[in-house]
Amino acid sequence: MQYIYENFTFPPDQSFTVRSEILEIKKYTSLKSHINFEIVLMENCCGKRFVGDHIQDFEGTELILLGSFLPHCWQYYNAIDEQINPQAIVVHFFPHFLGKELLDKPEAQHLHQLFTNAAKGVQFSGATVTRARSILHQMLFETGLSRVALMLQLLDLLAQSENYRTLSSPSFNIIENSAEATKINRVFDYIFKNFTEDISLHDVAAIIPMSTAAFCRFFKLKTNRTLVDFIKEIRVGHAAKLLIEGNHNVTETCYKSGYNNISNFNKHFKEVKGFSPRDFVKQYKNSA
Repeated sequence: MQYIYENFTFPPDQSFTVRSEILEIKKYTSLKSHINFEIVLMENCCGKRFVGDHIQDFEGTELILLGSFLPHCWQYYNAIDEQINPQAIVVHFFPHFLGKELLDKPEAQHLHQLFTNAAKGVQFSGATVTRARSILHQMLFETGLSRVALMLQLLDLLAQSENYRTLSSPSFNIIENSAEATKINRVFDYIFKNFTEDISLHDVAAIIPMSTAAFCRFFKLKTNRTLVDFIKEIRVGHAAKLLIEGNHNVTETCYKSGYNNISNFNKHFKEVKGFSPRDFVKQYKNSA
């Protein structure tokens, strides 16, 4: 399988993210890896699980914790109940999302072991899954300190649980993957900080550093997309957020998202989202 490195931006008012998504029934052929820790709850689905060097079929409800740079992939075969969409709730976070001091507290000793185990991938079962499911569904609808409190409750539940097993073998080593991932994340960080400005291929390649030709091959191999497409996705994603918030019209959003003409903005937005910016807003309001 091909490795694809991902990066996730946290909104300025959030120290971790939680989202719900409908699972697409298909066989993915790329292992994903990212610097963030991940908690994922999958429901109403069966397929095959790949975590590190672990491969196994799964069915029904699945609760997994993944550590930094741990390659993973799920292949989805079908829904258990065809009348209900298979779905997942995904949390991305860093262990020190509330500050490194938290992990130094004596009350956090179980968290240390949990995060150590996460390097191999952890599967939970039994009552832990039932209780975690309830917390995760609540987190989708909470904000601010209420959501942070639920996150701490979830981590404490996982840290105290005896209903778990690690997935990858003791010999599996993810350190050899982290060097390339670190390079990719330096590029990601630069783009996320500068996507509203002009970004040249030469400047991005110099971050690693590589020649522009070597960088293009490296970036396409590791992310399965070109640098131009990646920047386009970041800009359009930011634009969609601004449009949903409703504080800017389409023209204002265009210039605040790194574009210098409305025609190019409309073209890229439709390529990524499938709608023009105005139709996207209409679809969002109708669904809301």
